[in-house]
Amino acid sequence: MLGIAYAMAQPGGDGGGASPLMTLLPFVLMFVIIYLLLIRPQQKKQKEHQKMISELKKGDKVVTNAGIFGTIVGIDERENKVVLRIAEEVKIEILRNSISGRVQS
Repeated sequence: MLGIAYAMAQPGGDGGGASPLMTLLPFVLMFVIIYLLLIRPQQKKQKEHQKMISELKKGDKVVTNAGIFGTIVGIDERENKVVLRIAEEVKIEILRNSISGRVQS
């Protein structure tokens, strides 16, 4: 039985000659592909959203993440809140990050 095991063993002691670089190459390629397809576009989108939020001013027409349309009538920088007028005499306070985008007039 031991003779069969020796006969099936690979010749040479290095396990077939595969370099460590070649064994890591598929993992490195997978990470690069995931970065380019998923992580980088998400970071770019988040950066654009933060820029848009920082540029908000009174009078801008916006839409919230909940789908509420309104006009900014006040901004509280200290508490990071925005006051929206959603109808005549109806105002709500929301967090600044809850604004999903500007609405074209």
